[in-house]
Amino acid sequence: MHGPAGIKDVAARARVSVGTVSNVLNRPHLVREETRRRVETAMAELGFVRNESARQLRAGSSRLMAYVFLDAGNPYFTDVARGAETRCREAGFALVMCASDGEPAREDDYLSLLLEQRVRGVLVTTVDQSGARLRSLPDLGIPVVLVDRGHTLDGNWCSVGVDDVHGGELAAGHLIEQGHERIAFAGGRLSLPQVADRLTGARVALERAGLPADRLVVLETDSTTVAAGREAGQRLAGLPARARPTGLFCANDLVALGALQELIRQDARVPDDVALVGYDDIDFAAAAAVPLTSVRQPRQQLGRTAVELLLREADAAPGHVHEHVQFMPELVVRESSRTGRHPTR
Repeated sequence: MHGPAGIKDVAARARVSVGTVSNVLNRPHLVREETRRRVETAMAELGFVRNESARQLRAGSSRLMAYVFLDAGNPYFTDVARGAETRCREAGFALVMCASDGEPAREDDYLSLLLEQRVRGVLVTTVDQSGARLRSLPDLGIPVVLVDRGHTLDGNWCSVGVDDVHGGELAAGHLIEQGHERIAFAGGRLSLPQVADRLTGARVALERAGLPADRLVVLETDSTTVAAGREAGQRLAGLPARARPTGLFCANDLVALGALQELIRQDARVPDDVALVGYDDIDFAAAAAVPLTSVRQPRQQLGRTAVELLLREADAAPGHVHEHVQFMPELVVRESSRTGRHPTR
């Protein structure tokens, strides 16, 4: 016999019909004990493994859910995924994780594959909310919940997110309270809603403080990685001394950690020469060479809540009202932004 044993092989070995083997698998109470034991013995001898995916397709109820997210290298997303996976497991599902790397084409490819696999539902931190493949999934019977989004374009999705505008206002407002009147914002493409919202919040903070808009310098980068942070740190250091911001707000903690590395390399004192604030409050933030002030998001709670919404969406009756859950971020102050300290040179 070549390849894995199938249901026909089991039937032949046990000298029963295929229907009897199917009953042993799905309705064992209908099969006489002696026959059931014979079938089970044949399964063990042949190394038979049940084709669960085929069974789910027939039944129309996969036990798989999926999470498509932006960056597998960012601990923020793995923490969100951990919360989602825990809730999936409690509900009897497994969670498949797919990283799009912020590429719309790659996100679309994953969504197409997940559609082929008929997963029970999809969580997605999307690159492009208007993508045709993403928008087609609910019509094809696969519910979708947007993760890390406080709002949606048209209200036709369930979503869970954090108020990133408020988070940006917290970060920039803290730097202003520390006496910084010229601030830089660094990291990520402004086409990403999370990045754009955090920048908007920073602008709100300057406006409320009565500072001119040009006191905020935007250092846009191609990504939100440590390398992007190092690049932002170089660009900040390269600005003329009179125009150089003394406070730096980064779109996430990875960017902030990269900027910290570069600032230390250039003998800048953090926070005395440059005060630094990140976003997400990943575990590495508190463990940095200069412990990092950051805007904390409830990462695992985001994942758990997203799965709760997806479970309700999957079982929803006609007329289901989409839910939009938004959490509030929290500023966690550490040494990287406190004035009057000389943690490093």
